[in-house]
Amino acid sequence: MEIFDGIINDRGSKYAVSGGAVNSKADALAFLKQLKRQKKFAKATHNTWACLLNEGPLKNDDGESGAGMVIVRMLEREELRNHIVVVTRWYGGTKLGGDRFRRVQDAVNHYVKERT
Repeated sequence: MEIFDGIINDRGSKYAVSGGAVNSKADALAFLKQLKRQKKFAKATHNTWACLLNEGPLKNDDGESGAGMVIVRMLEREELRNHIVVVTRWYGGTKLGGDRFRRVQDAVNHYVKERT
């Protein structure tokens, strides 16, 4: 599990991105459970995630409508399979409108570029 915390601040909202290898839906859910063992991530407003598995894409918007599909499309472009990417947002009190999708893209780009 790799976590990049505090990568984006936008109008009070703070973002982190994390990810790791998964081979099944059960692996993806276990990854999320492990991430949320950290109180900070458990209390986040959104933990939006996606992964591309052999049986197809899995995603969850976690209340950030449409954000899971943004992650799926980016994983497809990067051909990053059997790997979960979670974009975490702590809401800062100001709605970001369409910019929230740009922040999700920025977070995924950061993960793809920085992961080992």
